[in-house]
Amino acid sequence: MSHKLKIAGWISAGALAGALTTVSLQTVARGSLAPLPLDELQQLAAVFGMVKTDYVEPVDEKKLIEDAIAGMVSSLDPHSQYMDKKTFKEFREGTSGRFVGVGIEISQEDGLVKIVSPIEGSPAFRAGLKPNDLITKIDEVAVKGLTLSEAVKRMRGDPGSKVLLTIFRKDENRSFPVTITREEIRTQSVKGKVTEPGYGWIRISQFQERTVDDFAKKIEEMYKQEPNMKGLVLDLRNDPGGLLDAAVAVSSAFLPENAVVVSTNGQLAESKMVLKAAPEYYQRRAGADPLRHLPAALKTVPLVVLVNEGSASASEIVAGALQDHHRGTILGSQTFGKGSVQTVRPIGDAGIKLTTARYYTPSGRSIQAKGIVPDVMVDETPEGNLFAALRTREADLDKHLSSGQGPESQDPAFLKAREEAIKKAEEAARKAPVDRKIPEYGSDKDFQLVQALNQLKGRPVLVSKTQVVEDKNEKKEQ
Repeated sequence: MSHKLKIAGWISAGALAGALTTVSLQTVARGSLAPLPLDELQQLAAVFGMVKTDYVEPVDEKKLIEDAIAGMVSSLDPHSQYMDKKTFKEFREGTSGRFVGVGIEISQEDGLVKIVSPIEGSPAFRAGLKPNDLITKIDEVAVKGLTLSEAVKRMRGDPGSKVLLTIFRKDENRSFPVTITREEIRTQSVKGKVTEPGYGWIRISQFQERTVDDFAKKIEEMYKQEPNMKGLVLDLRNDPGGLLDAAVAVSSAFLPENAVVVSTNGQLAESKMVLKAAPEYYQRRAGADPLRHLPAALKTVPLVVLVNEGSASASEIVAGALQDHHRGTILGSQTFGKGSVQTVRPIGDAGIKLTTARYYTPSGRSIQAKGIVPDVMVDETPEGNLFAALRTREADLDKHLSSGQGPESQDPAFLKAREEAIKKAEEAARKAPVDRKIPEYGSDKDFQLVQALNQLKGRPVLVSKTQVVEDKNEKKEQ
């Protein structure tokens, strides 16, 4: 099985763009090719010839062929993609947890780039940038009108190069320039702390190459501080995915040895896999098990797993495995529903990301276009979660792959909730803007975390009265 893990491990995610992708990277193409449809290929060649000779102006042959390949692959589903040399390089950087840039986590607000948090120790952190700062210009280019990915590309560059950011700090009502020297950034995907005597919180923001080691280290630190842990919260909210083997490892930390974590199924023989809670299924390198020093109590400590609409792919694998094995209580909102596997095959310096399999939980449930439905539905604030129905999930994406487990249809209750949310959004848009901030995850004002701790302590939990499940084949409401 270990030889399969060497080619099955890459997951890329674009939560802000809604394109959440689970992938495995294969460095060797298939040994055999399917029969080629000669008539259709002749037709394609004829069209290429006409465009080359008859178009109003000369065309770039290489670009024309690349665009044809891109169109063919992207027409399959939202996650299959042709990647040129630059995109392929960025893709590989994204899964390593390393990139060259300024070191900020960002989102978008009113067409500007909003700093969610500077990464500790990064150039942005040292330059004094703060959460909620708005970036209005990158060098001399106005951010207004740029997509988030375009803004990211402008802020990235070569190590040692400089970028000029114009910052608007709302609480001080002033703008100022900051020149930052780019350097390699190593993102920290694991946070954790003892929230109060006997209870801990550990958050995984993305499953990257260092996640398993960082997770194990953080758990060991927490148990050293609090040896008599009575309950633990595993926070996977807004975790868009990451490396498959990292998801298997985190699941294995809580599950009995050799328990099934996830299975995959597709046309290729190598896409039919069953991954279990054992080192040979998640070790990236030869050597000692990265989970070997975890306290034995982690296998039995009462557990609550926090998820929401932004939890996708690898995080859904973890939540589904723990739910099926009754290892913890899943709490929050229905997850994104990204349950397909994309295999990336290099083509020279470029590559193709192709959907090759679906993910299934240990009980055989398809995650694709369904997601994980929490055991306890809880809103993100005490006031509710009225706009959750407007958030895009896999099932809302054009040409999305079906679950493969029966026809899809949206429940009338979900459609009604979406209509009501649209009306509320329209009403809010007519009013004066209000700076409504969701409290920082892990803080004492984190409503869902408070409810998770209540669940662990056996206290009443304020369950949602508005959330409904998107797929009618799942349970309807909590």
